[in-house]
Amino acid sequence: MPALDSTTLRRHATGLIAVDAERSAGGYTLFAPQTADGNVFLINLRGEQVHHWKLPQRPGRDAVILANGNLGYNGNHPDSPDLFAGWAVWHGGAFSEVTPEGEVVWQHTDLAHHHDAQWLANGNLLYTTAEPLPEAIARRVQGGIPGSEAPGGVIYGDVVKEVDRSGTLVWQWRSWEHLAPEDYPLHACFERYHWPMTNAVTPGRDGKVILSLRSVSSVIAVDKASDRVLWRLGHDLVAQQHCPSELDDGRILVFDNGISRPHVSMPHSRVIEVDPHAQRIEWQYADTPGYAFFTPFMGGAQRLHNGNTLITEANFGRLFEVTRAGEVVWEYINPHFAAYPDAAARAYLPGENNAIFRAHRYQAQDIPWLRD
Repeated sequence: MPALDSTTLRRHATGLIAVDAERSAGGYTLFAPQTADGNVFLINLRGEQVHHWKLPQRPGRDAVILANGNLGYNGNHPDSPDLFAGWAVWHGGAFSEVTPEGEVVWQHTDLAHHHDAQWLANGNLLYTTAEPLPEAIARRVQGGIPGSEAPGGVIYGDVVKEVDRSGTLVWQWRSWEHLAPEDYPLHACFERYHWPMTNAVTPGRDGKVILSLRSVSSVIAVDKASDRVLWRLGHDLVAQQHCPSELDDGRILVFDNGISRPHVSMPHSRVIEVDPHAQRIEWQYADTPGYAFFTPFMGGAQRLHNGNTLITEANFGRLFEVTRAGEVVWEYINPHFAAYPDAAARAYLPGENNAIFRAHRYQAQDIPWLRD
């Protein structure tokens, strides 16, 4: 008998698991494995690679195809300072626009960047950064693991930035200037070095920006014109969530991780569609039993043109598409495994993995240069 692979996840099936081409939305799926050394893959519905890019940095989380057909890449900048445990894994800071042939045509650097970034239709870049909280604000941050602040007792707060093509700052939103720490306490399982941990920033309609505040289980909408918070989804609806996006009818699609839910003993993930004004879940996808679908961090959900939803079960490299009725019509497991290349990231997340922060589905008309 051959020796067993010691990496548990790699012993499972990888690649294309199943496809129902008639009920799938079709198209091409883009993903950037977190540990695949800067390789970004585009696959068709059959799970076959139809294109790939090789970037000099591993992902600082994500990659997308822009309206002009180029790749928008969020790379993990090697010069970003090590602010606290975990920073090495989820910071980015090296933004690049890259042609299908691999030519870099635009770059932007911000060493304070972490987690999400959105490439806007006007060419601007919207993203999250971290700055030390003023001491008076930091003293008001409640909850979290006692004594787990960053070195020197520092707590970092989130700042959302928008820059234009010249790198000029055109909008900025400091979390502590608009959110009272007492109203957004950290969960007991999270470290106190980062509040409220904005892991997603998404443009909405009518000048809104939608933010996911993971460590306090909240999704908020910010009006860019006034900087005020328009509405909030709280811990009665979401739990340590990621990837909120506004749908055409104004509902919010959220990947709800579910490490800890009020009055629920079994951790499980789900994807929910929420009416933010009625504060009501209108649709959800969850597996049966619930624990069969779970990722403790990262994750994504994208509503597709035919009403299906593309889901990223991030920590397990699992991409799958479900119908409105919750039926799986496409499933693919990332076959690319590796450990994080840098020591700080490996110390925080040791071992080999095939994790994907978020995947994206595109139709043929979105990729006019592609010949499949």
